[in-house]
Amino acid sequence: MNKLVVLALGLLLTTGCSTVRTLDANQPGAPVVYAGTRLDLYAIEGGCCEKERFGTEAPKYPMLDLPGSALLDTLLLPLSILTALGVGFQATGGM
Repeated sequence: MNKLVVLALGLLLTTGCSTVRTLDANQPGAPVVYAGTRLDLYAIEGGCCEKERFGTEAPKYPMLDLPGSALLDTLLLPLSILTALGVGFQATGGM
């Protein structure tokens, strides 16, 4: 069981997380709310143009990435809703 978990995590880390990729892409007009999950589902359904729609390519194994992206998208949901509504917030680091 432990070997299976390590293998699954290793595959996820090597293919990249859709949520992180879509946050990095910052494509105007791209989906924001549940963007990583939507990118995975788009790739699973055989979508042709993920780069144009989401600003990034889907990971090699979207079925493996889907649970992690769904979890991370859920955790980031309050921020994505604010972003989708156009509410800006200025976060700054320490001094």
